[in-house]
Amino acid sequence: MIKTEKVLHLRSCKGRSVRVVREHYLRESVPCNSCLCEAQCHNEGKLLSQSATHYVIPDWKVVQDYLEILEFPELRGIVFMQTACQAVQHQKGRRQYNKLRNLLRDARHECVMFFNEFQLYSYVPREQGESLEKWQTRCIYYATVWYYNHLAGLMPVVMVTEDAEAIQKYGSETDGVFVVSFKSYLENFWPDLKAVHELYESIVQSRKERENEIQEKNGKEYLEHLSLEILEAGIKSGRYIQGILNVNKHRSQLEAFVRIQGLPNKRSELETDILICGTKTRNRAIEGDVVAVELLPRNEWKGRASILCENESEEKATEETETEPMPTGKVVGIIQRNWRDYVVTFPPKEDIQSQGKNVRKILVTPWDYRIPKIRISTQQAESLQNFRIIVRIDSWDSTSLYPNGHFVKVLGRAGDLETEIAAILVENGISIGPFSEAQLREIPVNTPENPWKVDAEEQGRRVDLRNTHLVFSIDPKDCEDVDDALSVRKLANENLELGVHIADVTHFVKLNSYTDLEARSRATTCYLADRRYDMLPAILSADRCSLLGGADRYAISVLWELDKTNYEVLKVWFGRTIIRSTYKIFYEAAQALLDGDRNVVDIPELKGLEEKEKCRRLNDLIWAVEKLTEIARRTRTKRSLEGGLELEGIEIRVQLDEKKNISDLVPKQPLEVHETVAECMIMANHWVAKKITENLPHQGLLRCHPPPRQESFTALIECAKAKRFKIDTR
Repeated sequence: MIKTEKVLHLRSCKGRSVRVVREHYLRESVPCNSCLCEAQCHNEGKLLSQSATHYVIPDWKVVQDYLEILEFPELRGIVFMQTACQAVQHQKGRRQYNKLRNLLRDARHECVMFFNEFQLYSYVPREQGESLEKWQTRCIYYATVWYYNHLAGLMPVVMVTEDAEAIQKYGSETDGVFVVSFKSYLENFWPDLKAVHELYESIVQSRKERENEIQEKNGKEYLEHLSLEILEAGIKSGRYIQGILNVNKHRSQLEAFVRIQGLPNKRSELETDILICGTKTRNRAIEGDVVAVELLPRNEWKGRASILCENESEEKATEETETEPMPTGKVVGIIQRNWRDYVVTFPPKEDIQSQGKNVRKILVTPWDYRIPKIRISTQQAESLQNFRIIVRIDSWDSTSLYPNGHFVKVLGRAGDLETEIAAILVENGISIGPFSEAQLREIPVNTPENPWKVDAEEQGRRVDLRNTHLVFSIDPKDCEDVDDALSVRKLANENLELGVHIADVTHFVKLNSYTDLEARSRATTCYLADRRYDMLPAILSADRCSLLGGADRYAISVLWELDKTNYEVLKVWFGRTIIRSTYKIFYEAAQALLDGDRNVVDIPELKGLEEKEKCRRLNDLIWAVEKLTEIARRTRTKRSLEGGLELEGIEIRVQLDEKKNISDLVPKQPLEVHETVAECMIMANHWVAKKITENLPHQGLLRCHPPPRQESFTALIECAKAKRFKIDTR
């Protein structure tokens, strides 16, 4: 390892130039992440296969401008250099950088990252007077040459760049290393990928339109954003306030609010959100952006609208519809853009034709009312008249009333079920791609020929509850994955033992495995009216990690010893267990047992038993359900007296017909057994949180409900005031 120094010239928050010297370590051995490696690199995780026809290394500018093209799974063997990734991080912002990181993690895409700036023989220092852009291109080229030689010439390597000088200089310098433009690369290597070429043309056209618009239009529609250095200094001094922009979807042209980030300001007027009135003061900020706001003088503060009006404009907003004045401000700069994919539709034909001679420029209307219209360039406006498409925003200059974007892909005809579902998924950022082979290989198989069974070594590390505890689950009728179960029994000392058992997913999903990384990106299982999109592969969620009746399963359990009279907790135990659920009961069946109905037919485990055995087992089950409910009643009462939060709401169940169309919406009938199960889960969460705070106080991620915001009480206070009541909400 060789220690060197890296000199950076940065600007301070006051705008001064600062010379920063950082230690930079170079190593001879850096993982190349290729299956063709013969140098015995310590390669781990995702590797480039040897079946690719070539490896492609994009220049920093290509990664910045055409990342969504590189996301196509058909493009294989991509090596992202560390230099290019850092350029995206520093120049494109966190959101674009996170997209790149997710792409590198995704096992479905054959791409890796090479840390070229830590490799002794691939790194080249920046020369005096050399621009940052030229150095980045040169650095990536030399790393490309090293990568080709490292693989002993076993795989051709193509570097793609938008720098014409680099193509002319390096194009024929090294045999086996090809330096070409990105357009030439797509045309020669992927001529049949029509969607890729259409997306490329859309991005290029969007950039050209933006450049032409800046040259043609000198007048500014909006004030220029302040530089990041000025914003940081202003936030530090208190002149500007940082927050996230939230647009009122009912009055998207008139109202937006900035929710303050960080610690609340000591000034009382900033205990609420900051109101942004109109699009001019919003200054090109879009829903979700992190912005810097300057407060207006107090005499210019306005109140938020208390009623909704149809077809209203900024001129029609009258003072009669406003509440009391609240802190009001204007956006002076964007700290972080949070642009994403947007579902849009084209305007009617007459509107397209009325936009002038240049019909390539079209204003499309986003599905999300909070997003402004987006200008894109396309020749498909008439053919895609009744279709929903996806666009991405490229820029929003101060000279333009609307942001500029480009066409990405077609979702389908508006009104079709699959199109509308796809639109919902895109707008909410839900991943629905299939799980990759690499992820499925990490999961143990369970087939009739090779059934899964409890491992003998693992059994020795767990407490076996299969023959000592009556474990059962209570779930909705349409539940496919059973992730929790309950148990209750009488101990020898007449006390009770209550148990909550959760499927042990961590046994099958190891930290930082492909399955773990995919689960992190999906975050949760998403349920729609007629389908679901799993966070984990079905073999886990519906089989190995589902506590099915009569099946041996790994679990993490919490067991409490409760006093036989007042059900106070005497002891608590946490640990890994092996359980075998005896019954899978529906809520309605459990409630029937609780109500004394012994003729319940929805318990399949009791069918086919002799009458005597059936009666005995039914008595045991009824006792367990009644005892659980009794414990839950006592626990719920105690929790309420201690200030427990109760959130009431009506849950709607969707009924589908044979064709899976929605036939009815039925309110879910509240049952006492719902509260019984919920109370047991709340109790488990409470004790686990307590255990975490005691043993891992600096690592526990615990949810704490903040006090309600005062502006949320405005309507209630006004209503009570009209009836001559006074409500103190502080």
